[in-house]
Amino acid sequence: MSLQDYYADLHIHIGRTEEGEAVKISAAKNLTFYNIAQEASERKGIDIVGIIDCHSPGVQREMVHYLERGDMEELDGGGIRYHHTTIILGCEIEVRDPGLGTAHLIAYLPKLSDMLQFTDWLGNYMKNVNLSSQRIYTTARELQREVIDRGGLMVPAHIFTPHKSVYGSCSTRMEHLLDLDGIAAVELGLSADSVMAGYISELDRYTFLTNSDAHSLPKIGREYNKLALERPTFDELRKALNREEGRRVLANYGLNPRLGKYHRTYCSSCNHILDEQHAIATERCLYCGSTKLVNGVMDRILDIADRDEPVIPADRPPYHYQVPLEYIPGLGPKTLHRLLARFGTEMNMLHRAAYEELAEAAGETIARYLTDARSGKLRLATGGGGKYGKVEA
Repeated sequence: MSLQDYYADLHIHIGRTEEGEAVKISAAKNLTFYNIAQEASERKGIDIVGIIDCHSPGVQREMVHYLERGDMEELDGGGIRYHHTTIILGCEIEVRDPGLGTAHLIAYLPKLSDMLQFTDWLGNYMKNVNLSSQRIYTTARELQREVIDRGGLMVPAHIFTPHKSVYGSCSTRMEHLLDLDGIAAVELGLSADSVMAGYISELDRYTFLTNSDAHSLPKIGREYNKLALERPTFDELRKALNREEGRRVLANYGLNPRLGKYHRTYCSSCNHILDEQHAIATERCLYCGSTKLVNGVMDRILDIADRDEPVIPADRPPYHYQVPLEYIPGLGPKTLHRLLARFGTEMNMLHRAAYEELAEAAGETIARYLTDARSGKLRLATGGGGKYGKVEA
């Protein structure tokens, strides 16, 4: 069988179970296991989704229910299939080793049985295994060994964000926290891209992932990856991350870092975003002198960089700036409904529809925004301090 292209978003949270049990408290209540699968398959056109709260017993009961009812099926190569979409079972965990800050890590496991056993193990080291992104009271390396020994994949999450990430809040190097040989890939996060990551040499060896970290259904697919696989399964995903037998990440589709809510340093006293070159490593606001700063991703990277210029390895796939539909000025629910009725899924609108077809369905202004987004021509206002950037009309 020949390799095919698949779109994958591997970081999606569950807000509640269908019975109303809280999983990710900050996520939408309708962000359930089934609703994620349905949204990805029928509306987004995402071929593979990683749901990263599959360790929760309430979520596991729902998985068993849909498998037993025949609405979903477990694949021999790992993952659960729903219509056009494969679900990869994941678990986001917070670690804090002695002497280091906090970081979030994602464990992906092949089968539901593997995740059930992993939940039993987590229960020995976690205060509330029902909730998302909980602190584990053991070392990151012990967690890493457990995941790998169970046939899983370990991926540090949103590695540069100021809160709970390897480089943003934990340490200056990943080697301080984890065994570098046991990392399957790294997730860049919404405020960084491949060029920015190129300032840190220990990242050269790794496959980069761009995922949505969705806390609501509309945000699924705001960042995603294009993969070359034989079929959409866990085993094939592992090969792609390892770049084996032709499987690989073909492209990363992510926000322009300027749209990310932590791209540049932000002053919480005067609400200014410090978007100047000399803001790097500053301890006081350039506008009001306050020390109440939220360090930006770009500034943090340049502060801890071990290179003067970024290096992009020859085998690094292209990074395409993707502007999610929610950022497009004037694209309201009615227009979006017309576009979906015409093109079927958001992936078709973003990648396959011609300008003339978009203009016919939604008008020339919206069509121009969408095609300019593909080529990186949109004018953007920079984000920072927890506030997203925006497309300038």
